[in-house]
Amino acid sequence: MSPPLPPVAHERPVYRGLIRRNAVYLTTIFASAFAFEIAYDTTSNKIWDAMNRGRQWKDIKHRYMVKEEEDDE
Repeated sequence: MSPPLPPVAHERPVYRGLIRRNAVYLTTIFASAFAFEIAYDTTSNKIWDAMNRGRQWKDIKHRYMVKEEEDDE
């Protein structure tokens, strides 16, 4: 006796839920790409900030900015 055959592509839950209708399929692709882009951008910015800590303007700005109180005197 042979093992049971896997379900055909059109019977799988992924196909039934996401791929069957073109509008849902494209929406899923665009939403996934948007989420991946946000995650990738956030991760790469955190890595960049960690590697360049102390060398960026946001880290050294307080050394060069003159307070308004000192300007008035």
